[in-house]
Amino acid sequence: MIIRQNLCQNYIEPMQLCNWYYRYIWRYAKEHMKKILFTSGLLIACFMLTQITRGQALQLPAGFAATIVAEGLGGARHIAITKQGNAYIKLSRLKDGKGIIYLRDKKADGSFNQQISFGNYTGTGICIKGNYLYASSNDAVYRYKLDDKGEVVDPEHPEQIVTGLVDRKFDNSKSIVLDNNNHLYVNAGSYINACLLDPKTKKAPNPCPLLDSVGGIWQFKPGQLNQQYKDAVHYATGFKNVVGLDWNTQTNSLFILQHGRGDLNKFYPELFTEEQDKKLPAETFYEVHKGADGGWPYEYYDQFQHKQILAPEYGGDGKKPGTHKAIDPLVAFPAHLGPNALLFYTGKTFPAKYRNGAFIAFHGKSPELQKGYIVAFVPFKNGKPAGKWEIFADNFLINKDQHKPCGLAQAPDGSIYVTDDANGSVYRIQYGK
Repeated sequence: MIIRQNLCQNYIEPMQLCNWYYRYIWRYAKEHMKKILFTSGLLIACFMLTQITRGQALQLPAGFAATIVAEGLGGARHIAITKQGNAYIKLSRLKDGKGIIYLRDKKADGSFNQQISFGNYTGTGICIKGNYLYASSNDAVYRYKLDDKGEVVDPEHPEQIVTGLVDRKFDNSKSIVLDNNNHLYVNAGSYINACLLDPKTKKAPNPCPLLDSVGGIWQFKPGQLNQQYKDAVHYATGFKNVVGLDWNTQTNSLFILQHGRGDLNKFYPELFTEEQDKKLPAETFYEVHKGADGGWPYEYYDQFQHKQILAPEYGGDGKKPGTHKAIDPLVAFPAHLGPNALLFYTGKTFPAKYRNGAFIAFHGKSPELQKGYIVAFVPFKNGKPAGKWEIFADNFLINKDQHKPCGLAQAPDGSIYVTDDANGSVYRIQYGK
């Protein structure tokens, strides 16, 4: 079930009355339709909302329900939730000249009823650690001091802690996360698929010169201003583009999701069919430690052969195994799903199977599955995947407008939020409501 709670706020006050009708309107709508239509405007308003949403429900496991708590935010990318339950959302497109939206729940009822915007830059990454909000543009990282209410003290004057990151307008998001030992991790994706720098040849240079500034994860100090690549630890390399990443507090380690390369058929039609290009390579899920190498651009992971395959730019033919000694993924997903967010669930309100497991927001569509724009779940046990991945939330479709899951965050009450960067909606998913 999905309820457009913010619309009801526009129609009626106080909110408690409308919430009361939500609990009963579904059960009695058909039996009492005529009665509802001729009663007060309050009842009619809530009934209209029920009708609007009945054919547009998210497909969720039994016992879960979803609410749209914000709409029209534009390119809502990643999201961070404060201890007080308020939300900061990073935008990929400026809205009224601003790139960060703060949504405040003034009534402490799980809905957002005040919106504040700040920051004059677009981007993807946003997170909270300690008394600071961290946010990224496509070439820098900033931080804002928070007060004891979790609100930014000086929104117009952030500290710039990282600058000079590569931004070539393609796969250029800078996703960020912090660990518990005062380290900031930043992704820098590659703006080309496979290190083909010379358009006159199909062979790529070895070693690939791009890897000094893209295709990896860099570790910075969150309290030091104006850091550049030279000040960072090149923490992991060989990952084409990482948008979803999270620090796992159970394993005390970094986990990432890689967008796989493309264009196998475009550049090598003699080796790969169009159908193969639609299904290769896999989107991949890793636990990474300092020095980890995912193999890009020298090789890629083939989920059908269950192994690393040498890239055609380096002499591969779709069958030759990789020789770069890249780490294998924990999970391989179908190609082109576009994993854009990762969240390890540490709440207590979802059923036990979800504890410490991984939620993943997929922003794309898989030709293999003929499905996409979903939130998936990977069960974990003792810090490792412990079963097949499954679709957790599906049917992000409102009035035939395709919504695209992009960001994930956990609220203090154990619910989770999902952002949509196509239409700018924010979903709240709860259990047992």
